[in-house]
Amino acid sequence: MTTPISLAPLLERFFTQRLMQLREASSHTIRSYRDTFRQFLRFAQQRLHQAPSALAFEQIDAPLVVAFLDHLEKDHRLSARSRNLRLTAIHSFFHFAAFELPSHAAQIQRVLAIPSKRFTRRLVRSLTRPEVDALLAAPDQRTWFGRRDHAFMLMAVQTGLRLSEITNVRRDDLVLRAGAHVRVIGKGRKERCTPLARPTVAALNAWLREPPGGGGHLLFPSAKGGRLSVHGVQYMLKKHAATAATACPSLKAKRVTVHLLRHTMALDLVQAGVDRSVIALWLGHESVDTTQIYLEATLAMKEQALAKTTPPHSAPGRYRPDDQLLSFLSSL
Repeated sequence: MTTPISLAPLLERFFTQRLMQLREASSHTIRSYRDTFRQFLRFAQQRLHQAPSALAFEQIDAPLVVAFLDHLEKDHRLSARSRNLRLTAIHSFFHFAAFELPSHAAQIQRVLAIPSKRFTRRLVRSLTRPEVDALLAAPDQRTWFGRRDHAFMLMAVQTGLRLSEITNVRRDDLVLRAGAHVRVIGKGRKERCTPLARPTVAALNAWLREPPGGGGHLLFPSAKGGRLSVHGVQYMLKKHAATAATACPSLKAKRVTVHLLRHTMALDLVQAGVDRSVIALWLGHESVDTTQIYLEATLAMKEQALAKTTPPHSAPGRYRPDDQLLSFLSSL
C-alpha cells in the first residue's frame, strides 16, 4: 500500500515556487488564490473531519471540488462568474500537481475536467455624465478625507484604472508637467502609462500639497497610512453614491464600483470615436477582442446606425387564430 502524500507541502510549493518564483504572479493574483484555498480547506475540514495540515492529496478529488463549488453557489450565493474564478485557482494548482505527481494522473485529470459554468453575459453598465458630476461633488472637500476621495474618484473615472492599480499608485508614479500621465503596473505585470486630463492634473496637484499619510509614498493612503483595502474603497464609493443620489436619484439603482468607473471611461472613449486598439492599450487589455464588450454596450452608436437605415413599412395588425385548438394554444 502506497503512503499517502501530504497536501500541505505541495500547496506551499505551489504558492512559493510556482506562483511567486516562476510565474512572478501579481500580489492581486496571489491574494485571490490564497482566499480560494482558505475557503476550500475550511470546507474540506468540515466535510472530511480533518485539520487542513493533516489532509492527504488523495482526498482532494473531483467530487469534493464539485461539492465545494456547489456550496459556494448555494450557501454563499456566489455568482457563476465568481464560482469560475475559484475553479481557475484550483485548476492552476492541479496543473502544478500534474508535474509533481505523475502517478496521480487519473485523479488530477478528473479535477481538471470539471467545466466552468456558463452564465449570461449582461451588457456593460456605466454612469451618465450627470451621475459622474453628482458623484464627484459628493465628498466634503473641507476635510482631508473628502479631498482624498474626490481626487481618487476623479482619477478613477478619467483614467479607467483597475482597483488594484489605482490603490497601488505612488506619488513618484505621477508626471504632472507637460505630457502628464500616471505609470502603473497592470495585469500580467505589464507596465503602461495613462494620460491625465487637465482637471485631473489640477486636482492631483492640489492633493499633493496635502501632508502625506503614512510613509508618504502612496498617492491615496488609508487613515492609517497604508494601502486602501478593497472594502475601504467599496465603503467610500457607497457612502458618496448615497450622498450623490439626493441630487441625482438615478444613482440609487446603481452599485458604484471602481470597475463601473472604468466602464464609464471606456464607453466615453468608444462614443468619442477612439479606435478599439487604442482603447485596449489604454485599459491594459491583453487582447483587442476584450474591448468588443464596449462596442456592444453603446446604445447611442446603435441608434446612429439605425438612423442611417430605411425602416420597413408595415401595417399594424393582430393575429386571430381560425381554429379553436390554435386559439387555445395562443392563450397559454
